[in-house]
Amino acid sequence: MKIAKAFGLEGLKLDYSTFKAIGPLVALVFLFILATIINPAFLSAGNLRNVLARTAFIGIIAVGSTFVIVAGGIDLSVGSMAAFISGVMIIAMNSISAQLGFGIQTVLVGMAVSVGLGFLAGSFNGLFVTKGKIEPFIVTLGTMGIFRSLVTYLADGGTLSLDFGIRATYRPVYYQLILGIPVPVIVFALIAIISTIVLNKTSFGRYCLAIGSNYEVAKYSAINVSRIRTLTFIIQGLCVAIATILYVPRLGAASSSTGLMWELEAIAAVIIGGTALKGGYGRIWGTIVGAIILTLIGNILNLTDLVSPYLNGTVQGLIIIGAVMFQRGGNK
Repeated sequence: MKIAKAFGLEGLKLDYSTFKAIGPLVALVFLFILATIINPAFLSAGNLRNVLARTAFIGIIAVGSTFVIVAGGIDLSVGSMAAFISGVMIIAMNSISAQLGFGIQTVLVGMAVSVGLGFLAGSFNGLFVTKGKIEPFIVTLGTMGIFRSLVTYLADGGTLSLDFGIRATYRPVYYQLILGIPVPVIVFALIAIISTIVLNKTSFGRYCLAIGSNYEVAKYSAINVSRIRTLTFIIQGLCVAIATILYVPRLGAASSSTGLMWELEAIAAVIIGGTALKGGYGRIWGTIVGAIILTLIGNILNLTDLVSPYLNGTVQGLIIIGAVMFQRGGNK
């Protein structure tokens, strides 16, 4: 009962709503078994760590997307935002290293730049949606192009590379293991726990759900709708910043292709996890499961020759369409 309550499954009957609630978990177990059958190497410690580490990037961004979507919005700019933040981080660290050297101080400056840019980018999106009264789809479609264009300009159409001296100091942020667990996975877990508490146990979370459920009613219920919706986009920007901090030491470079299609993966993870695309209902644990499912699909495609891994985007697109159809199936 305690486990069911923690996952929001208490009181469910064995009907469509039950299957809808536990569907992501069932799919995750099925994929895990399928991957094991296809290639026993799937269960190796190295592969499982790789799956979880790769999940962390999209998972952290998807947690931010959960707040945005629950409140009735959407953010298509997260991949481009990550590319832009990565590029500026690298430029800042390379520039400041002449004064601070290649130590931890330089890395901390880069992290501060990332968080600051994530806050500003999220605020930009949120204020244009709320104060400018423009649809989130239009605003973030526009900033998606802006951020991608800016990083291309900064890289002069090429690639921005982190100095090797800084990279040596920064690498442990991605590659270090703590009790056998990659650092990105630990950060992802902490963010998931905090976000679950915020969404389910605070007035802010309740306001997000109320706004997504019925915007007009929420507006006339003494809820500062503009403030809450702006904050959801800021949370999204900060989540992108944190994911970028963890991603940069992996490759030590940024280009116009960095973060490509991350917005698709983030939205897919949220929808697969059971959050309603129209807003008003969402669950962080579902988003986490959705992110793991997407990573597992990519991993399975890499472990087998039956389907080309280049079709990963096709699979993700079909999953999004199927998940939305499944959600609507219970509302006939």
